[in-house]
Amino acid sequence: MKAIFLLLATLVFATPPLRAESPPVAPDAPVYVVPVRGQIEGALLYVLRRGIAEAERQNAAAIVLVMDTPGGTLDAAGDIVRSIQNAKPPVYTFVEKDAFSAGAIIALATKGIFMAPGSVIGDALPIMMTPFGGVQEMSEGLEEKAVSAVAALVRSAAQNAGHDPELAEKMVRRELEFKIGDEIISPAGRLLTLTADEAARPGKEGQPLLSAGTAADVPAVLELLGLAGRPLVEMEITSTEKIARLIAGAAPILMIIGFLGIYIEFKTPGFGLPGILGAACLALFFWGHHIAGLAGMEDLLIFVVGLALILVEIFLIPGFGFAGIFGIALVFVSLVGAMVRFAPGSESWVPVWTDLQLPIFKTGVALVGTGAGALLLGRFLPRSRLFGRLTLSSATSAAAGYTAAPDASALVGKTGTALTALRPAGSARFGGERIDVVTSGEFLDAGTPVQIVEAHGNRLVVAKIPTA
Repeated sequence: MKAIFLLLATLVFATPPLRAESPPVAPDAPVYVVPVRGQIEGALLYVLRRGIAEAERQNAAAIVLVMDTPGGTLDAAGDIVRSIQNAKPPVYTFVEKDAFSAGAIIALATKGIFMAPGSVIGDALPIMMTPFGGVQEMSEGLEEKAVSAVAALVRSAAQNAGHDPELAEKMVRRELEFKIGDEIISPAGRLLTLTADEAARPGKEGQPLLSAGTAADVPAVLELLGLAGRPLVEMEITSTEKIARLIAGAAPILMIIGFLGIYIEFKTPGFGLPGILGAACLALFFWGHHIAGLAGMEDLLIFVVGLALILVEIFLIPGFGFAGIFGIALVFVSLVGAMVRFAPGSESWVPVWTDLQLPIFKTGVALVGTGAGALLLGRFLPRSRLFGRLTLSSATSAAAGYTAAPDASALVGKTGTALTALRPAGSARFGGERIDVVTSGEFLDAGTPVQIVEAHGNRLVVAKIPTA
């Protein structure tokens, strides 16, 4: 009995769960065309996942990515690769012009790559960019770490899609040599980049080197796939999504302008253009990331709560303590959280470190830029014509006849009676006049005889008259 029980348990736990089979593809099932143009970043991930979801709902025969990109972030490329691998319809790539860096990695994850005449694919070496768009040199150890991770990603993507993993790795590692038989296709010391003709030439075992065919347009690609005549559905990226992608790319600039606008508003009287501009930029930041599928309303709520705590600390609580520190922490968390990639289809809402690196970097750049901008404004803003219109250009003095309050020094020495309890402020009667007074800290009951001992403008300090 024990042996039978163990056998049944093994069969139950070892047998993989049955998966629901996809419905058969109808003869008139459409082919979805998803554009992959421009920089590859987190907002594009949301757009591409939306296209895959629409294609799956329509039981599409295939998905074709029309690609023209210089590359982008590796984090977004990795998520897009996994989305392609999990898609139900087969996904293909049509390289319209360029497929460099992250674009080449995404193309290698698709079942087939087709290229337009004159198009190019390759050069997936990871690089580090500065906040101003330049290339930053990496240390040898850091470069090897980055290259190793990307090489593993492209090998995995190529193997899963049926492409040559050695060819894929040569796009990342320049020190390798790639050859077919005795013919060297790409020598050591040079990254692999292929034109349409080079990618379509025979490779190992007579198969095409990388490209499944050269085609002029998407209908020609469908003919090569045996899908000619099927309806084409081109996914349209809305104007809102386009704006959201621009906002996601300009996140540090929006944060800097937003914080500087608020800073100027604190430094000048009233509420005017700087405050409106700052609030608009921060609102645009959260709106853009929300539309791009990166930020939720909870990020905006956390930001508002954090900002409220900072204002309470500044205006209501003396010193700077828990409320201010906690408020700053909430603002930082909200800004980072708004840029963390989270789109439909994610298995977990808990981000990993690789998801946080770029948002933390962008937020850090924004805070440093805000600090530098505040220092410059503190130095040059008081001299500007705009600031001069917002503030008094001349000082007033008592010699010129200006006073902030009437001179009450003549009342010193007068005696009277407290009308209210002085704790320590209250009212007292001197002769027939009721006057607001304050003690030096002691509490006095109503009816106590008092004498004015100090006068500071309209602030009169009284003391109890000792009784015999």
